[in-house]
Amino acid sequence: MSYLVPLMIQDVRGKTHLVITEQKTKKTKLFLIPRATRELIKDYTRDMSSSTCLFPNQKGNSHISIHQTGLQSAAEALCRDDIGTHTMRKTFGYHLYKQNKDVAVLQQLFNRSAPSITMKYIGMSEDEVNATMEYFAL
Repeated sequence: MSYLVPLMIQDVRGKTHLVITEQKTKKTKLFLIPRATRELIKDYTRDMSSSTCLFPNQKGNSHISIHQTGLQSAAEALCRDDIGTHTMRKTFGYHLYKQNKDVAVLQQLFNRSAPSITMKYIGMSEDEVNATMEYFAL
């Protein structure tokens, strides 16, 4: 989430992919913007200048801070102190895996060295993997 907050309209308008430079590794990655999200972006940015922040602060001269995303407030409302921006990334990975069961895609997205490390990262235990595969058939 922290790499989304500073985005400008020009970074997403009319684009099919988002270019992200990972803070930790400094590697540049391309992420497909899903079709439905592209439509939402088109509607949301319709009357906005290309040089405007995608998530402007109330003064409109900069982007919101990571604390202004509401994530911390949501965590507090749930009496949780273990929720942060990284939680969103892991949750995305977990649900993507549940939809397509392709750990190789996640391994590449998250730049992990092995499938087992990727599965551990998204919180999938071996029992959950086995339960998911129990009724799989071609």
